Amino acid sequence: FFFLLGRMLKLPKLFTSCATRVLPLTVASSPLRILLGESAPLRFIRQRHLTSSSLFLVKLASNMATIHYWDRNPPYGALAIAAVGDVTVTINSDPKATKDTVASLALADGEVLRGTSTISRYLSRASTKDLQGKDALSSVYVDNWMDHCAQLVPSPQLESLCIALSDYLALRSFFVGYQLSSADLSIWGALQGCPLWKKIKSSGKVPHLSRWFDLVSSFPEVQKVVDENDLAKKRAVAAATDSVEAKKGGGDTGSFDIDLPGAKKGHVVTRFPPEPSGYLHIGHAKAALLNQHFAQMYEGKLLVRFDDTNPSKEKDEFVENILKDIADLGLKYDRLTYTSDYFPQLLEIGERLIKKGVMYADDTPVEQMRNERLERIESKRRNRTVEENLKIWEEMKAGSEVGLLNCMRFKIGMSSDNGCMRDPVAFRCNLTHHWRTGHTYKLYPTYDCACPFVDAYEGVTHALRTSEYKDREEQFYWVLKAMQAVWPDLPNVHIWDYSRLNFVHTVLSKRKLAWLVDNNHVDGWFDPRMPTVQGILRRGMVIPALKEFILSQGASKNVTTQEWDKIWTINKKHIDAVCPRHTAVETENKVLLTLSDGPSVREELQVPRHKKHAPAGEKTQVRLNQIWIDQADAKELKDGEEVTLMDWGNAIVEKITRSEDGQTVTALSGKLNLAGDVKKTKWKLTWLADVQELVNLTLIDFDYIISKRKIEVDDDFKEFVNDQSRTVKVAVGDINTAKLAKGEIIQLERKGYYIVDEPYVSSDKPVVLFAIPDGRQKPANK
Repeated sequence: FFFLLGRMLKLPKLFTSCATRVLPLTVASSPLRILLGESAPLRFIRQRHLTSSSLFLVKLASNMATIHYWDRNPPYGALAIAAVGDVTVTINSDPKATKDTVASLALADGEVLRGTSTISRYLSRASTKDLQGKDALSSVYVDNWMDHCAQLVPSPQLESLCIALSDYLALRSFFVGYQLSSADLSIWGALQGCPLWKKIKSSGKVPHLSRWFDLVSSFPEVQKVVDENDLAKKRAVAAATDSVEAKKGGGDTGSFDIDLPGAKKGHVVTRFPPEPSGYLHIGHAKAALLNQHFAQMYEGKLLVRFDDTNPSKEKDEFVENILKDIADLGLKYDRLTYTSDYFPQLLEIGERLIKKGVMYADDTPVEQMRNERLERIESKRRNRTVEENLKIWEEMKAGSEVGLLNCMRFKIGMSSDNGCMRDPVAFRCNLTHHWRTGHTYKLYPTYDCACPFVDAYEGVTHALRTSEYKDREEQFYWVLKAMQAVWPDLPNVHIWDYSRLNFVHTVLSKRKLAWLVDNNHVDGWFDPRMPTVQGILRRGMVIPALKEFILSQGASKNVTTQEWDKIWTINKKHIDAVCPRHTAVETENKVLLTLSDGPSVREELQVPRHKKHAPAGEKTQVRLNQIWIDQADAKELKDGEEVTLMDWGNAIVEKITRSEDGQTVTALSGKLNLAGDVKKTKWKLTWLADVQELVNLTLIDFDYIISKRKIEVDDDFKEFVNDQSRTVKVAVGDINTAKLAKGEIIQLERKGYYIVDEPYVSSDKPVVLFAIPDGRQKPANK
């Protein structure tokens, strides 16, 4: 044992003495036989020792290691393994080296390891992150894949090798097991450093390898390796930094500078597939606009498809309002379809899958099935014969008592580490009236069953989805491949994921939003406290601002939680330059200021509604010797103080009358001083002449409906519902507010921005204005 241990610690000798002859790689090769070399049994024994007693010695030896390489030919795989594996190494990227320079790793004891493969193996074993595999057998497979990297160099055979790798990944997320390993990082590094890889990747011939490459590239540690070693990228970034920042105006905006895998100009088809079980929220808006962006970017097509496979949740109301939201967002699509258009084909392919033996009927109770999936226990019904399954299939189509007791499940694998792969449900019965097909069907596909088929059937080339569904990608590709086996003309579909849009104090689950509506915590899906498209538009968001915010997020895969202040700041930029200005005084304890030399008969002047935006038109200003001001303003004034009456001139406060307790100002008197300098006064006051035509206003402000900043996975969001999220104030507005139209956005000077929710009807029914957030904390009303 000690002899073997000593030999193993001589790492250069170890790797050279255990050279492996790589067997030819073919598509038909079993995953367990691909690339297994003649030294595999010896390697298996060696791995058992390396993953136990000698590992800590390898780790200690790496503490003072230095990796040296030519800066134009980085050992990407080794660098990625060190970064992901948290192995401390000093980087020496040498611009004076040559193409003949071989990457090397100098250890603290003076020993030097040479070559990317040797360095990668050493660093893999120096890590404590299980990059070498969780057991000895996994470690063997990792080593064999690392052997294969030597072949991934520019050559006539490179494309065929990549195609073989892509086929191997058709139903896998990683090369070994269910997590990132040194096998993935080594192959990724070989491709990253290969100049021909980008051309092969964009050809469309290696969809699964491209998908896997993007997944590995998305890890932050791997991204950092690329950023620090890609010379072309570093030069481009350095050259463009100033101009880009100038265009951005500072801040953190996203980027669309990415390539969809296999995308070709004129051939890209994306889809936006809303489920008609609620209104669109801001996350759906992002999905819709991203799909439109990529369709336009590649001069392709955008489909809108209603995923109407669950009649229990779907309504005409939701379809109509989703179409309204799509129109409001300015979404330009090429075709509108419904999953229900394809129910006949879905039932046909379901029968074919049963005959193929990849789908079975299961009457296991729901809770028991859920527990069995968690415990990785196979259902007792899993091995039913094809004949039995077909018989029950007919019962399910008829919606019979037997049929209602069963569902159809994909026969994938109950031992998978990915829970989505443990025989998910493919079809289930539902006797509820379908909003579109009525009672024609009693059997419906699940989303996970219908989506791969309909995407492929409609010719969708790229399915964009949020990264929260990453675990379901493996399932999507498995289902699609199973369907292609029984429906040969179905093309491939690329999945490309992007980050979900999250906001503080917000839930975006339709189930949770529906609960808020159904339990009357809000006034409906269009309530201004809701994050729905209609809710935020009703609160005063304008479409250009919403689109600017969403597009500023780019196509990033980095999951972040956004502040609402950011989007409302963008909105303010859009509305401030054009919205008309009006005046309001709060009714409660409003104070009458009597001006001894003011006009005793009302004077009317036509003044601009917006001094810097003539198209806003004009309004009537009334002047009189008695005017109303806010109690909050009156409390700040002092006897003899000069103030400015906005859009009129200066005045001097001569007398202040207060209540007996001194807490409330009850009256003011003074005189005009129109020759006074407005720049020298401390207070600029809004005011309204005391005339009968003043318009009653109801000013409504809103707080977050969710009181907790971030709802965690284990939180019950219902405990954080804020039932005090609506504040109402009563005011009077200038006589022009009677002419405001529903949906018109204005600024009440020194009070903020508002949108008209209910316009003027009669003197006994107030105009209702909703406060529009401006992206910052509102200052004291001074």
